[in-house]
Amino acid sequence: MGRLAVASLVGTAIEFFDFFVYGTAAALVLGPLFFPTFSPVAGTLAAFGTFAVGFVARPLGSVLFGHVGDRYGRRPVMFASLVLTGCATVAVGLVPTYATIGISAPVLLLVLRFLQGLGLGGEWGGAVLLTAEHAPERRRGLWASFPQVGPAVGFLLANGVMLALSAALTDAQFREWGWRVPFWAAGLLAVGGLLLRSSLAETPQFQELSATGRRANAPLAEVARDHWRLVLLTAGALAVGYAVFYTVSTWALAYGTERLGVDRTTMLICIMAAVAVKGATTPLAAMLGDRYGRRPLCLAGCAASAAWMFPMVALLHTGRPVLMFLGFLGALLAFITMFAVVAAYLPELYEPRVRCTGAAVGYNLAGVLGGALTPILATALSGGSGPPWGVAAYLTVVALVSLGCFALLPETLPAAARAKAPSKTSAQATAEVSG
Repeated sequence: MGRLAVASLVGTAIEFFDFFVYGTAAALVLGPLFFPTFSPVAGTLAAFGTFAVGFVARPLGSVLFGHVGDRYGRRPVMFASLVLTGCATVAVGLVPTYATIGISAPVLLLVLRFLQGLGLGGEWGGAVLLTAEHAPERRRGLWASFPQVGPAVGFLLANGVMLALSAALTDAQFREWGWRVPFWAAGLLAVGGLLLRSSLAETPQFQELSATGRRANAPLAEVARDHWRLVLLTAGALAVGYAVFYTVSTWALAYGTERLGVDRTTMLICIMAAVAVKGATTPLAAMLGDRYGRRPLCLAGCAASAAWMFPMVALLHTGRPVLMFLGFLGALLAFITMFAVVAAYLPELYEPRVRCTGAAVGYNLAGVLGGALTPILATALSGGSGPPWGVAAYLTVVALVSLGCFALLPETLPAAARAKAPSKTSAQATAEVSG
């Protein structure tokens, strides 16, 4: 389990490094380099538009790789998704700017960002299922949480590299070539990830499905027919997590540097410090999920998110590093209270024969609802000289909608909790929700 957990964590860290480094570049430099004829605000919106394309592609990637995972195994998904995302990310670092090739530059960005999202859409399902389906039931939440630490590691790597380059280079050097370096580094990271994953074994549950001939012939059709309501509920439930995280990691970075005049390095340090704490507390929240259940933590995280959005915006608007850090930290702790347990929760909601497709589609559809539009809407809502209360109101509404969706989902109690309190089985509860 230790080797599996490390391989899953490293793989998701690499893939999310690829994904996050684009978001940081979009907030800092892509607007003027690839949309120079736009105003500064419009250029940032356009750059965030290319950022959003990656989220739109993620559900399509989950369909494509989910079919592979349910038909041919979880292991092949982890290799194919890493190769696709890594190659697309390196290519982003090679795209000439608008000044060199004109309109072809942003078009190429869109295509490569789409391919990035396609690969990441498959990564989560493969990495989570490979860990969750190997894990002992009593500690499934803990072991499955390691892939959920990967995004924090990837974010810290991406922004750490950007921070180092920003500090070491002049602004002109950073805009000319420095921003490209993290994209080139993605190639080396992808090779390392492939080597680490080369010795992983297929999961026992998929091997049993293969041996008994019970693999789904058309996983997507089966999910659409029998589990469509469950997919929609999980997508709505997880939307707030994406909205909160990308508000902090992407929109707040642009808002702080462009509107508040905070130094780029200061903003990156505040956000990275909050993300580091979030990553460190992920296994702790997952262990609570193993003890008390997945659903209570998800409900608590949604409620905390709804309560914290206005204080977070107020703290951000001060422009003071310590206060901004506290605002970000409160939001990310509410976020991880939910997302630490979903790596165990979502697979438990779906039967094994369609688990890779169902769990991944629900998870990545939430990214479209909560992650793709949030930086764009937040930028549009943050006009004026006062605190951007419109952003806080939008995030609060998303949190309340997600709270309602979680309230409609069943509990999938871990073994220890199930022994103490009689409850419907996961299969019975899932059948009610999916019906």
